[in-house]
Amino acid sequence: MASPALMNTYGARSTTLVRGEGCYLWDDQQRRYLDALSGIAVCGLGHSHPEVTAAIAEQAGTLLHCSNYFNIPQQQQLAEKLCQLSGMSNMFFANSGAEANEAAIKIARLHGHRLGIAKPTIVVANQSFHGRTLATLSATGNRKVQAGFEPLVAGFARAPYDDIAAIEQIATNNKDVCAVMVEPIQGEGGIRLPAKDYLQRLRALCDRHDWLLICDEIQTGNGRTGRYFAYQHSDILPDVVTTAKGLGNGMPIGVCMVALRADGLMQPGNHGSTFGGNPLACAAALATIAVIEREQLVARAAELGLYLAGQLCERIGCHPAVKEIRCLGLMLGIELHNDCPELFQAGLDAGIVLNVTAGNTIRLLPPMTMSNVQADEVVATVVALIEQHHATTRAD
Repeated sequence: MASPALMNTYGARSTTLVRGEGCYLWDDQQRRYLDALSGIAVCGLGHSHPEVTAAIAEQAGTLLHCSNYFNIPQQQQLAEKLCQLSGMSNMFFANSGAEANEAAIKIARLHGHRLGIAKPTIVVANQSFHGRTLATLSATGNRKVQAGFEPLVAGFARAPYDDIAAIEQIATNNKDVCAVMVEPIQGEGGIRLPAKDYLQRLRALCDRHDWLLICDEIQTGNGRTGRYFAYQHSDILPDVVTTAKGLGNGMPIGVCMVALRADGLMQPGNHGSTFGGNPLACAAALATIAVIEREQLVARAAELGLYLAGQLCERIGCHPAVKEIRCLGLMLGIELHNDCPELFQAGLDAGIVLNVTAGNTIRLLPPMTMSNVQADEVVATVVALIEQHHATTRAD
């Protein structure tokens, strides 16, 4: 039961989780659940990974916090490693994806003012999700999560996702555009994958107009799609990349990375964070990256994603309840013809953690450490849930 001391921002919650190990979670009744959501793409190494746990414990006993008035060795090491992995030039550390996206928005406005634009505008996509701060909420293309928080922050123009022509039309009509901000795959929007050349065409469009290309990789980064960052599937380099979720395997951390036109825009006094890039979070992230590299988990995400998608397509690809199965690496969406929010609780009842996004899409974001045997259990359980949902829907 939820405590009355907590704001009711998450609604009723029926389950209390108290322990996690690997791909499993346990509740306060000692019931075990197979986690096919990874804390919403956070725990890519599974829960309580011993190397991340050890890094956190060691750092906690050494130095938790000292503020960014000082050099922080772990922060510098992490920045250098992320530059190597991403091809980006330098970065700013924050505490979450929303904070990283706030930094990206500020960078875009600095770029716009440098171009002489009095009211810089960022093109964003419908059905996108960029965070719940006021600016990132305003950038988000979902009216449902914006309702009640007006007036929203100005400076955003909207276009359909995966529609280059619509952005070109905006460019014709709006001379205040300075950037395009886009998710390589829309996560909250229902695991929406664009055309394979979408990011390449966006890169060319931004180059033509001297805009920044901002890739929101909060959910897609850190190996989840089968490349360390999803934009690497397209062989492009964005001006700004943000990521968070899987970077610390559960330790809150976010980062806004820059290159090309965005490099050098931020100067002393432009931005800051009390906790951003603290030794503890950076130690956790360094340990997470070390495991990902040593265990070759980026390649494993690609392999396991293909396996899961293949099994799902074979079992339910032609099922009358299923509209489409979408997948890249370990981001899988099973879109049904009917809304199915009740499948979150039905999944818990069946011993699996998943969620439903965009109303009718089952979203699976398993840990990269999941075995094929565990993947088979995910498939069998999800298939049974869909078949039961379809039978119930038909009966109604």
